[in-house]
Amino acid sequence: MLNDNNKNKNQFKLLIHIYNSNYLILLHYWLGSFCRVLDKHKPLFPRSVIAVSDIITLIADNGNQIPDKSWMLYLLEIFNTQNIAVELNLICQFDNQDYFEAIFQGVNQYRFKHILPIVGHSYLRQIVMDSQNRLIKYILSDQNTRQSETFGLPLPNMNFGFIAANHFTGIEWWNKISNIPYPMRYIVEISQLMFGLNDSIDSESITYLPHNALIPNSDGSGTKYPISFQNIRIKDDCICYTVQPGNCYTGIRYKC
Repeated sequence: MLNDNNKNKNQFKLLIHIYNSNYLILLHYWLGSFCRVLDKHKPLFPRSVIAVSDIITLIADNGNQIPDKSWMLYLLEIFNTQNIAVELNLICQFDNQDYFEAIFQGVNQYRFKHILPIVGHSYLRQIVMDSQNRLIKYILSDQNTRQSETFGLPLPNMNFGFIAANHFTGIEWWNKISNIPYPMRYIVEISQLMFGLNDSIDSESITYLPHNALIPNSDGSGTKYPISFQNIRIKDDCICYTVQPGNCYTGIRYKC
């Protein structure tokens, strides 16, 4: 069920952030963790993963301190075996446009129109890699209103492996004004960090299982990030944590 992943800790993230200007790279930051399952006390990424999910709860609005022309992201990110990134992120902008976005290979594909971020609401985010239909499904569900919205990205001719190799949870900053990460917009809780496998009995179904370990990861700049990860615990058999204002230099390390 499990396979070891000895890649450089930044490889999966760096492969999707290639630019012509070194200056632009300095304005881009991320901090968080890779999700793992413990196998004999060793953190590994599961085999044959086709989906990932989490629940993001907006606890409070910390005010908009995002610099002009800049934005930040609350990430749910999966990488396939070719290191291609697929994301379903909450994006917060300098101009108070906050929304959920489906992203593929670093390019925005779809802005969710019917489900918008509201303080006090919880949102189930799912990314499903459907090899049979050669489709990436981005599924967003408001747990308060029970409303769901799905976007399907067809990949009929692309050489794309529909198996995951990594799962990242964390925060990302784009600062077009200066080379520092800035205060976060929303205090959030991340819970239900899970991976999905094809159901052994029903081929049309997905069985979700919890991650139980986290490995810290960042952009490697050594900067001090204006957030803190708090209340890290197991909730409903899954890893749960809160992101709030503070200071830290590294993502979460949990049980490894």
